[in-house]
Amino acid sequence: MNSFDWLGDMDLPSSQRFNIIEIKFKGGRKGYFKNHLHLELYTGDPVVVDTGNGHHIGHVSLQGDLVRLQLIKKGINEEEDELLNILRHATPKDLEKLAMVKNREIPTLYRTREIIQDMELQMKLSDVDFQADNSKATFYYSADDRVDFRQLIKVLASEFKIRVEMRQISLRQEASRLGGIGSCGRELCCSTWLTEFKSVSTSAARYQNLSLNPSKLSGQCGRLKCCLNYELETYIDALVDIPLLDKNLKTQKGEAILQKVDIFRKRMWFSFQGETTWHAISTKRVHEISKMNERGKFPETLEENTIDKTAVMQEQKLSSVLEKQPVPQKKNKGKRKQDQNKQATDNKKGQQPNERQKNQPRKKQNNGPAKKRGNFPNRQKGNNAEQKQNEGKKPNNAPKQQQQPKSKKEGGNNKKPQRGNFRGKRRRPNNTNE
Repeated sequence: MNSFDWLGDMDLPSSQRFNIIEIKFKGGRKGYFKNHLHLELYTGDPVVVDTGNGHHIGHVSLQGDLVRLQLIKKGINEEEDELLNILRHATPKDLEKLAMVKNREIPTLYRTREIIQDMELQMKLSDVDFQADNSKATFYYSADDRVDFRQLIKVLASEFKIRVEMRQISLRQEASRLGGIGSCGRELCCSTWLTEFKSVSTSAARYQNLSLNPSKLSGQCGRLKCCLNYELETYIDALVDIPLLDKNLKTQKGEAILQKVDIFRKRMWFSFQGETTWHAISTKRVHEISKMNERGKFPETLEENTIDKTAVMQEQKLSSVLEKQPVPQKKNKGKRKQDQNKQATDNKKGQQPNERQKNQPRKKQNNGPAKKRGNFPNRQKGNNAEQKQNEGKKPNNAPKQQQQPKSKKEGGNNKKPQRGNFRGKRRRPNNTNE
């Protein structure tokens, strides 16, 4: 796996710094070089390194004590093994020359494939890497069997006028150099951060209860996906509590056959012979039943799914509580409230609310324009007795009429009615002496 330089931002004295730097090249290839000049380097800086037959340009990927741990992990001894040196920082001219050299890689790749096809060699050329000084090119290929490419090297050297190096790589290394998008929708792990390719077996899929479908388990390289190893240790630790059943569980109802195992929830599903329903029980219950079978005892049935039972009990309690609580009613306003009062009075008198409405005649609705009655407001029609009593009385809300003064020539009684004229209509007291 790739390592992250979490100590790269910490400043240490030059005497305490580890003078070996990890340099990354094209395709995820890494190398270790000595910083004998004690250059001030940071992660990502382009540097020019010595290759023994020229120079090449790479980028700083790791430095400090983390490089010491990587050397121990890969079995490299800094004293015994001869490590090459870092020459200098890469200048803009060096980077421009590197870009010009990289432009030759794709045409060289296509031409070399044509030569291999003409020579009928059983090999697959995947990538070409030119050195920064344009003096050497490395050809990466994959093959199932041993290939004699001595004649091919002579043809390529005369064709491209460079020194040729052939390097065989595995299918996973080929996928890492080409790159791509995996079935998860992300960029391939081998082309981004994964540098060590460990072997993946089909047992990793069995431990995780995955279907052994080659089309789903294999990656773009044609081998099993590297991500099958990521969670393998977690599954192995969880499988300690799962019982290993060599025989079917025996009950009074019949033999129960194992159908499915949920490792993290520690539940196992069984089904009886001739039935399609599955019964989920805990691993603890499976241990109990297996021990009972060893002693010659058989339980009545398998324990049902307690999770479903508790959920049903909770739903029943919730429904009973909701039934006991009174439902809040909305306040009736306007005509609804009047209709309820009318129904209550009708029920008290022994009549049904619909009978009284049937006996009463419907009021005529005058849709035409109302007649004007002077300055008096419209009066509602009431009973005849009330109308007779109120005939001579003047309404309190009636507006006062302004009488225009008549001239003496018109004649008539111009005098206003006196207040005494209305006193005669009052009732006489009963105790008057005749």
